[in-house]
Amino acid sequence: MGFIKDFKDFALKGNVVDLAVAVIIGGAFGAIVSSLVDDVITPLLLTPALKAANAENLDQLTWGAVKYGKFLSAIIKFVIIAFILFIIIRAMKSLQKKEAATPAGPSSTDKLLMEIRDELKKQ
Repeated sequence: MGFIKDFKDFALKGNVVDLAVAVIIGGAFGAIVSSLVDDVITPLLLTPALKAANAENLDQLTWGAVKYGKFLSAIIKFVIIAFILFIIIRAMKSLQKKEAATPAGPSSTDKLLMEIRDELKKQ
């Protein structure tokens, strides 16, 4: 029973649950970025390049057996995801700096010790 209890404690820790939520949201975000690249960016930006290459979609962009159209799409997806993560991490760091900038006042124990010190100085 100790093994099962230990596993339950591990699986229900906040870090494991947070990681699971992050993976699920990351997968959903990846699908959104894929749709953005495939359905919006590719038609808007790459249509002239595709017409010049006599291709209808990225899958047809090849150089011999190398399908560089899919590679271009993957690079665009990576850059978008990396940029958004950069913005999120930068915002989190700025919030942490603001929280760290406000110094906490002395604790109740410190206040009590300061009062005792002041009283001893008076005597």
